Amino acid sequence: MTEPAPLLPPPDQRLTRYGQLRDSILGSPDWGRMIGWFAPLVITLLAAVLRLVNVGHPHQLAFDETYYVKDAWSLWTLGYEGTWGENANEAFITLQQLPLDPKGAFIVHPPLGKWLIALGMALGGPDNSVGWRLATALLGTGTVLLTYLIARRLSGSVVVATVAAGLLAIDGLSIVLSRIALLDGILTFFIMLGVLFILCDRERTIPVLERPDPEDPEPMWGRVLWRRPWLVAAGLAFGAACAVKWSGLYVLAAFGLYVVVTDALARRRAGIVLWPTAAAFRQGPVSFVLLVAPAFAVYLTSWTGWLVTAGGYNRDLDPNPFVSLFRYHQAMLNFHVGLTSGHPYASPAWEWPFLLRPTAVWVGSDPTGCGTDHCIAVISSIPNPLIWYAGVAASVYLLYRLVRAWIQRRTIEPALTLPLIGLAATYVPWLMFPERTIFQFYTVAMMPFLLLGLAMTLRVIAGRRDDPLYRRQAGERTVTVFLVFAVLVSAFFYPVWTGMSVPYQFWLLHNWLPGWV
Repeated sequence: MTEPAPLLPPPDQRLTRYGQLRDSILGSPDWGRMIGWFAPLVITLLAAVLRLVNVGHPHQLAFDETYYVKDAWSLWTLGYEGTWGENANEAFITLQQLPLDPKGAFIVHPPLGKWLIALGMALGGPDNSVGWRLATALLGTGTVLLTYLIARRLSGSVVVATVAAGLLAIDGLSIVLSRIALLDGILTFFIMLGVLFILCDRERTIPVLERPDPEDPEPMWGRVLWRRPWLVAAGLAFGAACAVKWSGLYVLAAFGLYVVVTDALARRRAGIVLWPTAAAFRQGPVSFVLLVAPAFAVYLTSWTGWLVTAGGYNRDLDPNPFVSLFRYHQAMLNFHVGLTSGHPYASPAWEWPFLLRPTAVWVGSDPTGCGTDHCIAVISSIPNPLIWYAGVAASVYLLYRLVRAWIQRRTIEPALTLPLIGLAATYVPWLMFPERTIFQFYTVAMMPFLLLGLAMTLRVIAGRRDDPLYRRQAGERTVTVFLVFAVLVSAFFYPVWTGMSVPYQFWLLHNWLPGWV
């Protein structure tokens, strides 16, 4: 069988005159530095424009904003989530007397994401819909930049990083979850921040572990490293993810195992005799402390408002506030495990790769101004279908490459493993709860990893630099055509991602599958 192309290709050997000119320009140190700064700046600005322009529309609480916006304002005013009375949603629109009761309410998500939403509300007031969504828009933009930085470190290529981040910048799921005050976009930001710090730790630590220790001429165990600041930083970021939604725990666990495994493989390359034992039982506990202790500290800190006040739910259940907090968490866990109530937009995790039931986040009551008598305005969390299905296909291809490399006992590149680990951590746990009420938009946390895998796969399609010239040119044309169509599809769907008033027939053209209506 033909050897598959590596995700990180070797230097070029055959070029056209255009290719020679292009590579001479991109290979110039000055041009390389300029493009290295210019590309992420342009992509981040594009993401900011798509997420921030008219972010205050609609000026009403959309979908689960009815929970998170109200809880955020309650945190800002009381320090904990209180109980809201009747007509609270309307009061937020008109700034009537807000019916907030100081009696603690049973809330099932940690408070950090809502505290961040509250910061934007503090700037504009509780009736300012821009303030409701400012934090999610800014952090959604930041997620695009983090995706660029991660892809650049994985691939060493400005082009690959630009493709990965650019596709995320124009993807509808990321745009919608950045323009609505839900928790999942905030969760995704902290996940990607933690992954970036994990990569920084790998770059700093792996060379040290692979280098022979002069004080250990017959290496049995190898070094035990305590000085790992990037691992501590990753713990802080993953702890923040857990303090937004508990699903961040799966990512913390997955990348904690990734650190142990990559430490073990580095010790094997260094000739350590007991490399599995050393990584698991000597370095492993140290890495656990450096990663998990900061994560727990951040998580506990996010509950400060509940701990220092007296009115929060279950706050007076025990004289010891930490015992009360523990029992509160038991109640939260019971809620999540037993959540099986029906919802018209519920979508079990097995459906997500097929994109069968995206969520309609908002539907306008009486939109006008679309040029016809029959207008409609919706915000649908559907991703760009071309990008989504291509990302799913790319993840299957990377999984095939991973299995094949393992069978053939070849070196497995981080560019191949890291996107798959991220996908496993953000998708597989949901398969374990087939009866739970969950939604397609939870996949916003998967999107950066899907697009990292897609960008790596597109690099393979574009052709190896040592391939015969015609194969490389054909591959580059294929990738270019795909990217052009991805942009066009995003432009076509943008009105239904941002709630624009459009003709009803135009909206129908976007419902490619029955479940999209």
